[in-house]
Order: sequence, then C-alpha cells, then structure tokens
Amino acid sequence: MAVPSRPPRSVHVGSPRPRARAFSSIHDDVCGCRACPRLVAWREDVARQRRAAFVDETYWGRPVPGFGDPNASILVLGLAPAAHGANRTGRMFTGDRSGDWLYRAMYKAGLANQVESLHASDGLKLTGAWVTSAVKCAPPDNKPSNEERDECRPFLRRELEALVGLRVVVCLGAFAYEAACSEFEVKPRPKFGHGVEVTAPGGFVLVCSFHPSQQNTFTGKLTEPMIDAVFTRARALTRD
Repeated sequence: MAVPSRPPRSVHVGSPRPRARAFSSIHDDVCGCRACPRLVAWREDVARQRRAAFVDETYWGRPVPGFGDPNASILVLGLAPAAHGANRTGRMFTGDRSGDWLYRAMYKAGLANQVESLHASDGLKLTGAWVTSAVKCAPPDNKPSNEERDECRPFLRRELEALVGLRVVVCLGAFAYEAACSEFEVKPRPKFGHGVEVTAPGGFVLVCSFHPSQQNTFTGKLTEPMIDAVFTRARALTRD
C-alpha cells in the first residue's frame, strides 16, 4: 500500500522555535508509533480495503497527530481518529461528518477560519485552539481499550506540556473526559454529561460535550445549539 511519508505539519508557521521543535518531535513520534498491535493491524487493514466512496484515494493509515495553533488556550480532545475520516486524511476530524459538526461550531466561535474540513491541505487553520485525540490510531468499532489509551498517554501529556497557554479542555465524549481527568489528576471525578464543567488542579477547566458522532447527531442527542454553546462557553472561560 502506497502512503505519503508524512502528513502535513500541524503547527502553524511563526511559533517560537523551541516549542515548534517540541511540536515537531511529538508529530514525528506519533506518526511513527506501532506500539499497539491490534490498532496497527486495524488501521492498516482499513487503509488497504478502503470504503467504496474513497476507493481511488490513498489512505493515511497511520497514527494521527494533533492539529492547530501552538499558542492555543483551548484544547479539543476527541476519542480517536475515524476509520474513514482522519485515518484516511491524516488530520483529526477531517473528511467525516463529526468533523463537519466540530469545525462548524469552532468557526462560529472564531476558532477556525472556515467551516469545512475535507482534506489535510484544504486551508483550514485554527486560532486559539488545538485539536487532538486520546488515542492516536483508528480503533475497531470506535472502541479503543483502556490499555491502548494508556499507551497513548505520553503523547497527550507532551501536547499538554507544549501548550503553555492552555486554559480550557473541551472533552468530546466520556472517553476523552476520562482521559483528561486522569491526565489532570481530577479527584473526585464528577460524572460526565453534556455541559458539565470541572476545574482541575492548576486552574484548568474541563468542559464536556457529547461527541459529534452520527449516533448522537442523527438522533438529536447532540444539536447544533448544544455544541455551539460549549464552544461559546470555552471562549468565555479563556477571557475570564
């Protein structure tokens, strides 16, 4: 299977050199990871088989690094790359309907320069936000194991350390929320729910949202006003 040697750089030009090197190192280490045999086998099999709608495309088929503004005050934390979304395009929440919902909301909040996120070279830029996932590889049935999440924890930790201006984490779904609570050592840990806010040690605020999956958006569990309100609140928290 022919694949690109690397996805486009996720860090915007103009970031300070030491942190740019830190993000570059994370980017390369994520893209080269083969630590979880089940995830490696799945992501590569999906990339070989491909969905009929994308049969003429070359899938990325590797771990997907974070994307956005290295000066971000808001981190958007998802579950994992989608099999035919980010696992195909090489950029988080790109090329699938979850991304349509996410970036539309971020655009409305002034965090993205465009509504659409179709492919990794479509010109999308984020301002004040960084998008990543708790698990960097597409998992079978969208269900990574806790062990696979823990294997990816060092990558998330390094992203958090590099985001020196971080103040708010938007957690998309319960899995991302649990990963964030573990990383920020939140105790006691309130129950996940849409709109729940948790102040973590260090003053960071976790803001919860239902994941913009088709299961949630098609059923009306998550509506546009609901996700818009989450990002409006996240922006407000960075201004307090």
